[in-house]
Amino acid sequence: MNTLVIAGGTDGIGKALAELYLGRGDTVVVVGRNAGKGRLFLDAARAAGAAGRAFFVTADLSLLAETSRAADEIRAAFPVVDALVFCARHYRSRRTETAEGYEENFALFYLSRHLLGQALAEPLARAQHPVVVNVAGPGAGLELVQWDDLQLSRHYHGGAALGQGGKLNDLLGVSYAQQYGPAGIRYVLIHPGVTATGFSGEYDAGTLPHIRSMREHAKPVEAALPPIVDAIDKPPAEALSAFVEGRRIPVDTRGFDPAAARRLRELTDLLLAGG
Repeated sequence: MNTLVIAGGTDGIGKALAELYLGRGDTVVVVGRNAGKGRLFLDAARAAGAAGRAFFVTADLSLLAETSRAADEIRAAFPVVDALVFCARHYRSRRTETAEGYEENFALFYLSRHLLGQALAEPLARAQHPVVVNVAGPGAGLELVQWDDLQLSRHYHGGAALGQGGKLNDLLGVSYAQQYGPAGIRYVLIHPGVTATGFSGEYDAGTLPHIRSMREHAKPVEAALPPIVDAIDKPPAEALSAFVEGRRIPVDTRGFDPAAARRLRELTDLLLAGG
């Protein structure tokens, strides 16, 4: 029996993964900000006879303090974590800063994944075949990164914020694999394709028609699961790998440049240190 931690597991792909692995007999820890959805998850697990294996940690992952608290709770309760899965993200048409002063997409889509990965590296390293699965959208070019304005304070656009967030997660994967690959932790970046999830977000009038069209033509959640499940069940041998709709893409290209990954890590460390 394995233990999975799913950040963003009350809707869409994360929810489907949680239900799948609970049904297999595994332990599943879901992290999310909506306590009501958390109760529904626990109630459903109880009804399915999985009450002792389903756990919900309430945390707004756009807030660093809550992300750190959630990681502390998980680390204290689960000495071994077999898989850490990142699904949480939220679209905002208008730039919004968190109470801690970070642009929300940057905080939720990138910083929370950085913090959780670091904080849970120790219980992951204790697993037999540990893996971090980052559902983000690998493969775009480095030109998406606004190095002098990572939080898009000057020219914000919701799509650009998510696009840059996906690229930052590519570079996060490069850094993480370098740091923890020797400990046996595998890092897998996955783009499942456009999927009929909850499309969590706040959309302006110009964006809504596009979102409605995406919902109409998106694949069902179940169709997006196989490559994610494969990565969890049979992590690749390489420290870092990336897949787009089940197709493996190379990670030795400019888009996964180690120098850019180091630059991002340095900027992140400086930012988190208050610099």
